[in-house]
Amino acid sequence: MNELSLIRKAIKGNKKCLQELLILHSDQLYRTAFLYVRNREDALDVVQEASYKAFKSIGHLKKEKFFLTWLTRILINCSYEILNKKKKEIPIEIMNERNFDRTEQGIERLDLLEAVNQLNEKHKDAIILFYFQDLPITEVAKIMNIPENTVKTYLSRGKERLKKVLGGMSHNGEKLISRSI
Repeated sequence: MNELSLIRKAIKGNKKCLQELLILHSDQLYRTAFLYVRNREDALDVVQEASYKAFKSIGHLKKEKFFLTWLTRILINCSYEILNKKKKEIPIEIMNERNFDRTEQGIERLDLLEAVNQLNEKHKDAIILFYFQDLPITEVAKIMNIPENTVKTYLSRGKERLKKVLGGMSHNGEKLISRSI
């Protein structure tokens, strides 16, 4: 069964089809959640909460073609809810070093993730969706519910801020911000 027919059946109330769709996109959902909350347990909580909200509100999705956009928006909102709750409980700790590659490239990637998390919310969303999730600007605009030119502005300003935070270049002279992040 193709993805579009799964989406149509899920909208009509077939929970098994929605479950299949969530499984199909689980890796992407987890990676996106991890980029926001920066640890495994919270990322899994975000994916679980987003899945629950998707189950509750799938009937409200009007256009099948926007399923992934709709689901990603739910996931981002859940990520911010968890982050806000964490801020109230305890300070967010720096990523656990043992979960990351300790090579120079791994350290640079860790620095990049920390720098991205210092951006304001709008720039952070645009950078993560465009560079880390490799979504086209049109899709980022739909997810963020803003015009495409605004996405371009957020990307430009976000990259400028990252260049300032990171010093513009990596140790081997490569640009840190490129489409292949």
